[in-house]
Amino acid sequence: NLVCPASYDLGENIRCVLLSIPEGDDKPKKYPKAFTTSDCLVISKSDLLPVLPFNLEHAQKEALQVNPKLEIFITSALKDSRINELIEYFLSALHKLRQKNA
Repeated sequence: NLVCPASYDLGENIRCVLLSIPEGDDKPKKYPKAFTTSDCLVISKSDLLPVLPFNLEHAQKEALQVNPKLEIFITSALKDSRINELIEYFLSALHKLRQKNA
């Protein structure tokens, strides 16, 4: 659900929004609060791009219009596409949080 969690502070240190290719590329404009309150966007199932009507460039552009600070990761579990970069992003954020709280 892209609407409910975006409206509440859940105490998280990083907020990510997940956009799955089969859901469509219209979500940043349809649910802007989910994108404006997030630190990163994970676009998943990129292996389906050749067979689904999803405009990746359009989705990224609209997401960045809603929130220019979004870090965007385009992932595919089947191809390990950018999964390691996403893990590094989370580990780096964790390291910064630990330094801040030390």
